Amino acid sequence: MGIAVEVADLYKSYGSVRAVDGVSFTVEEGEIFGMVGPNGAGKTTTIECVEGLRRPDRGTVRVLGLDPQRDGYELRRRIGVQLQQTALHPRLKVWEALDLFGSFYPRRVDGNSLLEQLGLADKRNAPFDKLSGGQKQRLFIALALINDPELVFLDELTTGLDPQARRAMWDLVRDVRNQGKTVFLTTHYMEEAERLCDRVAIIDHGKIVALDTPENLIRSLGAEQRVVFSADKRLDMGMLRQAPGVTRVERVGERVVVYGKGEGLVSGVIGLLERAEVPFRDLRTEQPSLEDVFLALTGREMRE
Repeated sequence: MGIAVEVADLYKSYGSVRAVDGVSFTVEEGEIFGMVGPNGAGKTTTIECVEGLRRPDRGTVRVLGLDPQRDGYELRRRIGVQLQQTALHPRLKVWEALDLFGSFYPRRVDGNSLLEQLGLADKRNAPFDKLSGGQKQRLFIALALINDPELVFLDELTTGLDPQARRAMWDLVRDVRNQGKTVFLTTHYMEEAERLCDRVAIIDHGKIVALDTPENLIRSLGAEQRVVFSADKRLDMGMLRQAPGVTRVERVGERVVVYGKGEGLVSGVIGLLERAEVPFRDLRTEQPSLEDVFLALTGREMRE
């Protein structure tokens, strides 16, 4: 596999605000690469510099071996872009949008086949303003794929979608990659990045603070797993601390959370409860996730 995107020492400021502050990374051909970060972290500015929509203040960007600023015309023939905010004329029909966007390129795929693949065949004659949120997002993917690109950019693809539509969109993204294309996406949904991406870059205050596979990022955190259950007030909290691997125990009302590490944590907690004949219910385990990594690296404060 070669390198689809190479970024080195990328900087971009807006007045006194440095939106991107020395970012470097590569995207390999055939992978789904994700960039995640809090609002205002620099995700969209970075991806727009890579796409050639913004000119960086300094740094090197190569996309499919091309300079997005110098070779913009040739590059746009080989990439597909779904922007964070896209608008079409409300009365424009689905087939008309595909036909219009397809006319911009010397090479295009069959629009009807694309609509079939994306589950929009029955909406071919529907105007844009009659589509649901999920259907509009699928149309935007279709428009990004109409020129049969080698590399597809998806910026906050599933924002505003309900859980069912979001998961359907994940399947579509995997299908795009399975066709041999490279996918570069930004998202603020940690579950989305964890489920979809081969590698994830976490960006905060314009800097990449971590970059690896989701599995390696989670493992590097060394986070505790959690055993959660409900029990009445007869439960001796001190007893739970005797289970192997337990680091701390919390209780709020009847809800008990046991934190710890090691493979014997769950069986140890259950064994203690059964030997003490303490009734419990609704027991479940919670494994560390990419969200735990994200919060550990970027903090928990709200950002606008």
